[in-house]
Amino acid sequence: MQGRVAIVTGAAGGIGEAIVRALGEQGISVLGTGRNAGKLLALKDALAGTVEFDFVAIDATSSEAPRLIVDAAVEKFGRLDVLVNNAGSFNFGPVDKTTDEMLDEVLGISLRAPFRLCREALAIMGEGSSILFIGSTWGLYGTPGGGAYSTVKAGQIGLMQTMAAEYGPRGIRSNYVAPTVVRTEMTDAFWNLDFFRRTNHELTPLQRDCTAADIGNMVAFLASDAAGFVNGQTIAVDGGISTTRYLSPAAIGAVRQ
Repeated sequence: MQGRVAIVTGAAGGIGEAIVRALGEQGISVLGTGRNAGKLLALKDALAGTVEFDFVAIDATSSEAPRLIVDAAVEKFGRLDVLVNNAGSFNFGPVDKTTDEMLDEVLGISLRAPFRLCREALAIMGEGSSILFIGSTWGLYGTPGGGAYSTVKAGQIGLMQTMAAEYGPRGIRSNYVAPTVVRTEMTDAFWNLDFFRRTNHELTPLQRDCTAADIGNMVAFLASDAAGFVNGQTIAVDGGISTTRYLSPAAIGAVRQ
């Protein structure tokens, strides 16, 4: 993968940084994007000497964002081989409690922005390229309170599958990574709450936390030639929660009050 170039949106977050690091370990140069220039600069400093990384601080929903992001990757690194649509909004709630403002935010960040960035990137991507969406298991099954969040995650799958059919003949692969809830700075505060454990830990066969590195490693694999015939697929990184009816022994033996 040496010499190839990737764009990673939402690069300064926990999962985004893990993706950047995993791609960098494969010799890929990375252009990261995000709204917070300070966090992106700190990441660039942290990666110095290990990953060839630069960034564009920009609102992904702005009209000029796709052109500026793709142009920056080409100007800095000379080409574009991998696009990772990682940025998103974690704004969710029941449909009847979802305001137009909430809906527009999630649609704008998690569906419209990736659609427009893919459109721009496809103009210059060639054979052997890879487009990836970082979605969620909430896009695979019904979840109470999913609302707009689950809607756009499922919508990303539709976009991915359409592009897999449309651009597969050009040698451009499109795939979707569906993580379970990942332990990051954002989720750490409620990780051990009883409700969260009941709805996540006790339904997951693998008895460890899903980490950002787990997601980064899957992205690096799907972007590589080792996954050269993987196209149009949704791959869950979730310890088995989406495909089993597992219930922990503690939950099975719990006495209802």
